Amino acid sequence: MPQTEPPTAPPAIVPPTTLPASRATTPPAETKQAVRDRVHAHRAELLALSRRIHAHPETAFEEHRAAAWCAELLRQHGYSVTAPAHGLATAFDARLGSGPVTVALVCEYDALPGLGHACGHNLIAAAGIGAALGLAPFADRLGLTVRVIGAPAEERGAGKALLLEAGAFDGVDAAMMVHPCPVEVADFRSFALGTLSVRYTGRAAHPSLDPHRGRNAADALTVAQVAIGLLRQQLPPQWRVHGITTAAGTAPNLIPDAASAEYEIRASAAEDLAELRSRVEDCFRAGALATGCEVELTRPEPDYLDMRSDPRLLALWRANATAIGRPEPIESGPFACTDMGNVSHAVPSIHPVLDITGGACAPHEAAFAEAALGAEAERAVLDGAVAMAWTAADLATGAATAGAATAGAC
Repeated sequence: MPQTEPPTAPPAIVPPTTLPASRATTPPAETKQAVRDRVHAHRAELLALSRRIHAHPETAFEEHRAAAWCAELLRQHGYSVTAPAHGLATAFDARLGSGPVTVALVCEYDALPGLGHACGHNLIAAAGIGAALGLAPFADRLGLTVRVIGAPAEERGAGKALLLEAGAFDGVDAAMMVHPCPVEVADFRSFALGTLSVRYTGRAAHPSLDPHRGRNAADALTVAQVAIGLLRQQLPPQWRVHGITTAAGTAPNLIPDAASAEYEIRASAAEDLAELRSRVEDCFRAGALATGCEVELTRPEPDYLDMRSDPRLLALWRANATAIGRPEPIESGPFACTDMGNVSHAVPSIHPVLDITGGACAPHEAAFAEAALGAEAERAVLDGAVAMAWTAADLATGAATAGAATAGAC
């Protein structure tokens, strides 16, 4: 989950497909209890998977072991698994059941460079696998086709945006995942995020012998950074611009002929990113114009779109989370960023976050990596698995009932 303050071309924003029609109908209580029992029957395997992924952190697009461990556990319990999948070496696609309602359980498992699983993706993977194992014996009875999509590179690279483009979510009626957090939020909302790589090319020269021949690439970047600093005064409150300089010369006795930077832009809605990007890019162009340098602006990865939870899925989740004893969720404005937002623009989706630290520490802190092995983290794996499985079951049962009612009325 790329962090933010409190918490190629831009992708097209496509309205999500409509959820299957349903009424306020749920599976029999005994079926839901059986699903829960099945999840807890796999407790040892799920927690072992979480600990194993945590002990062997792998960064974006390098999650070969984590993806393989998830895929193997699903195979052992009856899932048909394709791995690698959808053109990504560390993605997988597992399927079980033949019901008319298709639900995708999304697993993340990438780690942070230098911090390991300080975002708790080991828990996300285990919870998604747990929901899949809980549903496995009951999928056809419930009218479900269960998909488990292993999604690499959430922290950097927007793996789910690439999976969407490759068709991984085609035919999916609903998608869901859970994420550990320092608070409990059902209706998680995120910022939209865009990235920008900047490369200036100037002309090297001796700073005392012939400075007039030089074109200072580091100065171009300085001009741009001053312009961005002034631009911030007129930006809306939820817009953010931040970045780092990655190169600006190699020696003080040489006018730099190259400079580079990596920047991120954030807005509360995907629709705002285009305007913000244009204004920020103009600042970098101003640096080139002022110094006589050339500038190259590129996007190293797809944009992360803002998360938009589906209201009906969210209502089902809230009821199920309450039923299993999760803490009362708080209401929150957008915080952080996730490529699950991209999925939510195309498929009805939810992304609840589960409290594992009580506010003691937050993702992307070293202490959060420790918390991702604690008792509250283990509870979140099992609770998240059960609540997702129940939500999928509720959705499918309600859709089947509505369909039967419609057929009977004809």
